[in-house]
Amino acid sequence: MPITDILERNCKLYGNDICLVEINPEIKETRRVTWKEYELMEPNPVTHYRREITWSVFNEKANRFANLLLERGIKKGDKVAVLLMNCLEWLPIYFGILKTGALAVPLNFRYAPEEIEYCLNLAEVDVLVFGPEFIGRVEEIAESISKNRLLFYVGDSCPSFAEDYNSLTANCSSQTPMIALTDADDAAIYFSSGTTGFPKAILHNHESLMHSCKVEQNHHGQTKQDIFLCIPPLYHTGAKMHWFGSFLEGAKAVLLKGTKPEFILDAVSKEKCTIVWLLVPWAQDILDAIDRGDVKLEDYELSQWRLMHIGAQPVPQSLIQRWKKIFPHHQYDTNYGLSESIGPGCVHLGVENIHKVGAIGKAGYGWQVKIVGEDGAQVARGEVGELAVKGPGVMTCYYNDEQATKEVLCDGWLYTGDMAQEDEDGFIFLVDRKKDVVISGGENIYPVQIEDFLRTNNKIKDAAVIGIPDKRLGEITAAIIEIKEGMDCTEDEISTFCTKLPKYKRPRKIIFADIPRNPTGKIEKPKLRKIYGGESLVAAQNKS
Repeated sequence: MPITDILERNCKLYGNDICLVEINPEIKETRRVTWKEYELMEPNPVTHYRREITWSVFNEKANRFANLLLERGIKKGDKVAVLLMNCLEWLPIYFGILKTGALAVPLNFRYAPEEIEYCLNLAEVDVLVFGPEFIGRVEEIAESISKNRLLFYVGDSCPSFAEDYNSLTANCSSQTPMIALTDADDAAIYFSSGTTGFPKAILHNHESLMHSCKVEQNHHGQTKQDIFLCIPPLYHTGAKMHWFGSFLEGAKAVLLKGTKPEFILDAVSKEKCTIVWLLVPWAQDILDAIDRGDVKLEDYELSQWRLMHIGAQPVPQSLIQRWKKIFPHHQYDTNYGLSESIGPGCVHLGVENIHKVGAIGKAGYGWQVKIVGEDGAQVARGEVGELAVKGPGVMTCYYNDEQATKEVLCDGWLYTGDMAQEDEDGFIFLVDRKKDVVISGGENIYPVQIEDFLRTNNKIKDAAVIGIPDKRLGEITAAIIEIKEGMDCTEDEISTFCTKLPKYKRPRKIIFADIPRNPTGKIEKPKLRKIYGGESLVAAQNKS
């Protein structure tokens, strides 16, 4: 059954109930400039704002957009990209796409213009839906991307190179389009990047989306009475798939723009939230703010808050120990997953297993896991190997990339690239990453992209970027830079040079040293991590 049927059911059963609340909407950016200054996590707004919609309005908005797409020639199997900050329109647009039989293609709001264009072409996108924060970026590439492609703008003051979503949908039918969908039909394309740094298009079918609903609800027991606070961006599989548990029950969710501790606590208090999914830095910030006295818990109504769970990166034991001292009544869970496994949940700790904090847990609902050696055979318990997962949420393939698909999919098993081991009780612990991707504040940062940029500096002979431990973000990027003989260079020079990069990609630490390479010319990243404190990084974090 496709998840669009769940929306129709929610509309019939709970039509007048509030389903989504948006508070503190996105900041309007200065065209062409300030996108580069976006912090690693979403910026905090300066004004308070609140909107809400019911299930009937949600479904109506989805239907109107679906019918607009159909009127404009979009058909089953076409692709529609979504480039929006979190807002009340995001999810109805997503479901409107699905209702046509087209594929939804969420885009990372941090993409530069050339990355947007690359992804649109890679996924063979037919329509781009974008918001006001992206006018500058889209305008830079509008001439090339608008050829044989529709551009719809969501917001006030529609630019001349796009069409106005609001006015167009207002005149479309609110009736559900009669498009037959099956579990096997393609549903969505999400983006990830491999070790080269180039995005890969991850294809999922409707069975994947529906299974993520079941996984989340099974793990966290959402009811109609629960209220979910969603903070991370909706282009993440994680944010959306965690919301799917509430969606399956017809429960309310709150979209919060802003990550300051007082914003989060105020939202939990005023909106009566019962479930909150946090990233490690946000949980850390809340605890630090409480310790400093910047926020006082007695100023908020938090008694209804029953579950705090964390995903996207390893969770230090010390963080949860601190959390439980302040919030002893909270259930706690952590989830592991990849975009290739439709987000979190293929492995999860379980609320009953807080004594195993540090582990990512056991196989999630409907999933199988195994740990294998380089020969592909399952390793003995306690030995380190590559984690592989299998279940209804495994991607169909990397879209139009047969070779990359073969490298990670075999007999229905997805090989994650993460090294892990299983303890005597059957709990899985991550040990290190097979790939060199740096996960900082829950976001993937791809070293090759930064290395290639650094090497454009005429003073730099070679560069290597690694992740090193950071108490708040989990990891930060460190750039090891080898200067050309006879030249001098300072940290300030490198920092100034790196302002050409988006802020979240700029190295947080600069080290001048020789770059070790093996006989085949590959940078010896494990050696660098050992030297600069990042060896077995994940294992170290789990023990902290």
